[in-house]
Parts: sequence; C-alpha cells; structure tokens
Amino acid sequence: MAQKQINESAQMAVIGGSWGSLKIILAILENLRNDFKISILIVLHRNSDYKSKLTDLILYKSGKQVFEIEEKEPIKPGCIYLAPAGYHVLIEKNKTFSLDYSEKINFSRPSIDVAFKSAAIVYQQKLICILLSGANSDGADGMEFVEKYGGINIVQNPEECEMPYMPLQAIKKNKIDFIYKSTEIADYLNKLL
Repeated sequence: MAQKQINESAQMAVIGGSWGSLKIILAILENLRNDFKISILIVLHRNSDYKSKLTDLILYKSGKQVFEIEEKEPIKPGCIYLAPAGYHVLIEKNKTFSLDYSEKINFSRPSIDVAFKSAAIVYQQKLICILLSGANSDGADGMEFVEKYGGINIVQNPEECEMPYMPLQAIKKNKIDFIYKSTEIADYLNKLL
C-alpha cells in the first residue's frame, strides 16, 4: 500500500458503493464537519424501478443536505451530490454534471467506474475516490484512472464490509493509497479542511 499524504488541494471526493454501503455513507456524512469545502459525489447502486426518498433519508440520518444531480448542474464547493438511479454520471471539463443513459457497466447504472474515470480526467490530483462495500467489481477499473491521473484511492477495509468483494477487487487490481475503516474515512475527509 502506498503512503501518500493528505491531499489538502482536493476539490472533489467521489464515494462509490453498493450492497452494504448505505449505512457507511450515512456514518461518513454524519461525522463530516459542517464547514467542509470540497464537493462530494455519491454513486450508489440502487433500484431504479421506484422513486426513493434517499436524499430525505440522508438528511434525516446524517443532518447533511444532499442534492440529486440534474443535467448540466454546476458543481459547487461544499455540496453533496447523489447520482440519480438509472443514469451514469459524467463530469464535464467546465465542472458541470452530465447524465447518460447508455448500457449498464458491471450490471450497474449508475456505474462507479464511469464516475471515477470521468472525475479523474477533470480533477486529476485534486480528486479523492472512495470505494465501499459491494458485491461486484464496479469501481476497480475507475480507480486505475484515478491512479494514472494522480488522484488518491481509498477503499473501505474489506474486513468490516458487509460485502467485501468490491473493495477486494480494487485492492487486487490497483495500488490503493489507503485502506480505512468507515470511521477513518470521515477522519481523512475532515483533515482536508
């Protein structure tokens, strides 16, 4: 495991997860300081067959306001964004979001790989990507891009994951900068401030 320093120049954190990751996302956000300055994008595998009130749940459980992404929405510092169910999320060079309805990747739309790759190209060394619990390999290929463009890769410690397959695939395929327990992820993000 590499030992990069805290990336104090970070502008964007992308958090990807699937099975077993919602409770970790809630814990991270609940422990995040209110004066955080970076943008956070959450890409969560979820069922697109029904309209959920996930943004309301996140606000209720974590106390943090989350915005479901809209097409061409500008990315603002300090805001938390949620990928809408059924759409891939791309980040444009002018730092706006773009939504895409192309084929599923790793059986998923939104795909964590798509978001990680897109964010890596735009934010490069100012990007942190965090991969949580999940049952497929989505995110592992995207982390390869993050490494290539100089960003930081963090995975949830597989030993604490409800479904460790996703972080294990990322560890197997990539040079991961930090393997953290969920509490350590929030601590890392808070240190960026």
